[in-house]
Amino acid sequence: MLIVAGTIEIDPAGRVALEAAFDRMREASLAEAGCLDYQAYADRSRQGTYFIFEKWRTQDDLTVHFGTSHMAEFGAALGSVAVRSMQVKKYVISTEGDLP
Repeated sequence: MLIVAGTIEIDPAGRVALEAAFDRMREASLAEAGCLDYQAYADRSRQGTYFIFEKWRTQDDLTVHFGTSHMAEFGAALGSVAVRSMQVKKYVISTEGDLP
């Protein structure tokens, strides 16, 4: 299993456009084979900062995702706003379980 998580910080003036793009991306991604979760949350204390969380079954599923038209559309939307920083990482998870 793979987790993709990180933060994207944009100029808050682009917030409405980026949130609409996140909504479209989330809906399309959740319909993909192997996508177990896909979320983007606005940071309540830092305007223009978003936390990204994705869960994928396999690397192949994630690779296919990167080639989709909705990923290209999201990339174009992200390119249309002033991105201040973006730090998103992939984590390979060997086990998952409930907290004690």
